[in-house]
Amino acid sequence: MVEKTDDSRELRRSLSVTNLVTLGVGAIVGAGIFVITGQAAANHAGPALTLSFLISATGCILAGLCYAELAAMIPVSGSVYSYSYVTMGEFPAWFIGWDLILEYLFACSAVAVAWSGYMESLFQGWGIALPHSIAQSTFAHTEEGWHLTGSIINFPAVFIVSLVATLLLGGIRQSATVNNIIVVIKVSVILLFIGFGLSYIDTGNWSPYIPPNTGEFGHYGFSGILRGAALVFFAFLGFDALSTAAQETRNPQRDMPKGILISLIVCTLLYVLVTAVLTGIVNYRELNVDAPIAVAIDHAGKGLAWLSPFIKVGAIAGLSSVILVMMLGQTRIYYAISRDGMFPKIFSDIHGKTHIPHKATIFAGIVTGLVAGLFPLNVLNELVSIGTLLAFTIVCISVVVLRVTRPELKRPFKVPFAPAIPLLGAAFCLLQMVSLPWNTWIRLIGWTIIGCIIYFSYGITHSRLNRNR
Repeated sequence: MVEKTDDSRELRRSLSVTNLVTLGVGAIVGAGIFVITGQAAANHAGPALTLSFLISATGCILAGLCYAELAAMIPVSGSVYSYSYVTMGEFPAWFIGWDLILEYLFACSAVAVAWSGYMESLFQGWGIALPHSIAQSTFAHTEEGWHLTGSIINFPAVFIVSLVATLLLGGIRQSATVNNIIVVIKVSVILLFIGFGLSYIDTGNWSPYIPPNTGEFGHYGFSGILRGAALVFFAFLGFDALSTAAQETRNPQRDMPKGILISLIVCTLLYVLVTAVLTGIVNYRELNVDAPIAVAIDHAGKGLAWLSPFIKVGAIAGLSSVILVMMLGQTRIYYAISRDGMFPKIFSDIHGKTHIPHKATIFAGIVTGLVAGLFPLNVLNELVSIGTLLAFTIVCISVVVLRVTRPELKRPFKVPFAPAIPLLGAAFCLLQMVSLPWNTWIRLIGWTIIGCIIYFSYGITHSRLNRNR
């Protein structure tokens, strides 16, 4: 028997295709351009990071086609969690839902830490020095292991998370409007950097284009390009988060595929151009910083000095929109899992006026703020990458499974050349997962064990399927 729908727990459909594209660009164009490019070039790929982005983009486009098919066919909140629920059943859906929480929680936190770094740089330009005790993460992780930094908490990171959570509580339409404005600002700033930065490129910085491997996997050479691709995969989170809003889209069957694919194409082009200009202005070895574009502007000297405050403001605005979309995605995952009974009912409570899951939003704000305030960027980034790659792999496999098990379902958008493209997308994602450090896999395994404990102690006994048996 199908459980009767409770209208008080339904989300409002108010997003157009334009909103979807700007939400996608809002999430994709952020930490990938403003932060991760520098670290991945300096530590792994050198100028060949442009190839890393193309590898990641190829995997994303293949996975994006699969997302488009599933989002058009199953236009509900919850992204790949909901798709897995339909295609594979309750426990696999829980597994991927728990992985998505990892992805969105740590992505949101990582970008908040990056936002803090750019805000600190902006304050320094104004002659204001933030105290170390409230401007750095409490913990740091190096090759020697974990240690305390002496900081109480990263307050700017906590502040921006709290501000975004408050904005989301105002409703999806208000959040989308603010995001649209921010997207225009940050894309304009990025185009200014590309346009004016071209004349400051020293082609000598591109030589060697692929630095020779140091003898360690992932440090330059081809393995470094692969490791760089796995890290910058973090930068393509936007279209994944976009699919969580399917239930709030006016015409998801038509608009969701357009929103996903247009977002990916626009952002891939921007990423490759920014990376080329960035590594052309500054030697890649100097880019292992939290604000690499700001470093490039400063390196160019007086000719681009006027652009520095615009870049920093654009980065701060851009990162803010990423946090907004990542937290939106996180709350919708809580909502979807709660609707299926595997999280407490309060996570699917809908506010009578704003029609958003307000309690899930408050919870997401608190947890994300704590993680952002306590942990460093490098750890958060690797966790996000492996969680994202796993989610994309499952999406690609889900398309193949559904084509075999449910061929009769209406598919407003179909992945061409299936099953070849879905399987190729899964292979691209798995290849990048393998290139990530072993300690990242250990953290993923630990997160999975915690999820299994929650499922078998609470989820399985409270799930909607169990109630209907």
